[in-house]
Amino acid sequence: MPNSGERISSEGMDKKIEKKRWGAKRLALIAAGIALLAFFVYSFVFFDSRSTLNVERETLNISEVEEGAFQEFIQVSGMVQPIQTIYLDAVEGGVVNEIYEESGAMVQQGDTILTLSNSDLRLSVLQQTSAIYDQINQTRNSRLNIEQNTLSLQERLAEAKNALEVTKANFEREKELFEKDLIAEQKFLEIRENYEYQQKRHELIYASFKQDSIKSDQQIQQIDQSLDRMWRNLDAVQNILDRLVVTAPISGQLSTIELNPGQSISSSERIGQVDILDNYKVRVKIDEYHLSRITPGLQGVFDFNGQRHQLEITKIYPAVENGEFKVDMEFTDTIPGNLRRGQTLRIRLMLGNSAEVLQFERGGFYQKTGGNWVYKITDDGDRAVKQDIQLGRQNPNYFEVLSGLEPGDKVIVSGYDTFGDNEVLNLQ
Repeated sequence: MPNSGERISSEGMDKKIEKKRWGAKRLALIAAGIALLAFFVYSFVFFDSRSTLNVERETLNISEVEEGAFQEFIQVSGMVQPIQTIYLDAVEGGVVNEIYEESGAMVQQGDTILTLSNSDLRLSVLQQTSAIYDQINQTRNSRLNIEQNTLSLQERLAEAKNALEVTKANFEREKELFEKDLIAEQKFLEIRENYEYQQKRHELIYASFKQDSIKSDQQIQQIDQSLDRMWRNLDAVQNILDRLVVTAPISGQLSTIELNPGQSISSSERIGQVDILDNYKVRVKIDEYHLSRITPGLQGVFDFNGQRHQLEITKIYPAVENGEFKVDMEFTDTIPGNLRRGQTLRIRLMLGNSAEVLQFERGGFYQKTGGNWVYKITDDGDRAVKQDIQLGRQNPNYFEVLSGLEPGDKVIVSGYDTFGDNEVLNLQ
């Protein structure tokens, strides 16, 4: 067994190897990582990752945002009508007897247009007339009876007054004789009793006459009023036959339905109208969306034969039918000489006063974006990018810009249907 002196020293056999901290391979990996990180940073900062689409510039409609006078208006259609129209309705039905004025003729107020015949109506009028005459006669008899009763009371009162005066004179004469003891007491008492009786009789008849007179006056007044109503009713019944004669209510141009002798016309049937042609108005239909903003006095203009004419709203019909309501507009300047009833006019109706605003032209883009954004062309003119905007008022030509754009900006206003959801357009 070898001794300790013969042991081989481990220190002489083992050698400590120092590891290299930055080997070539490791450095290469670190450099590659740094390069990759730099690439991602560069891409994030400088590379545009938004979706793009190439479009032909010639296919686009481009509008420049600018300050200008903005007038809010809507385009409406109106029909020319006479300033006043009076309709002709058959108050009573009947058969056309004779036609005096044809449709289209100019008539004067009171001119007879046509006459109707109605035998049933004539018979009814005769019966009503006869019944009213009977009532008048009965009422007259009642009045006569009251008057006769009054006369009878007057006669009784006169008799009582006369008898009282006679008995009074006799009583005063006999009283003097009795006081001188020239007549018997029994006779005087009989004369006095007769005088007192005549006094009471006269008082009773006078009170009855007075009360009857008051009642008679009231009855006669009521009878006279009834007679007056009966006479008016009689006139009205007799005038019913006058309704079979149709006359012009005003002077103007007559327009009627097709009428022929022997034709049956129903009661209340409209047979025509008379129009005053000295002036015209325009009946305009407007979408109910604008009802709250339409007021009397709003102005409108239209072009006719190379000249511009002005209208003003004078009447509003608030009833809505089929999503529209109507207004009447009248001319504020010269009426075109060759304007005709029934003619249709295209009117620009102003909804407010003119004001200086930021605006750009209308276009098909609105159907896609709802006015919330547009494609704005970049300064270099090579691209168009999405831009959020806020629009205000609008008219058939322009949109008012509230925010998102500045004067001089250019935007694409044509339709966006072919652009999809791309955020950037490359203009070629």
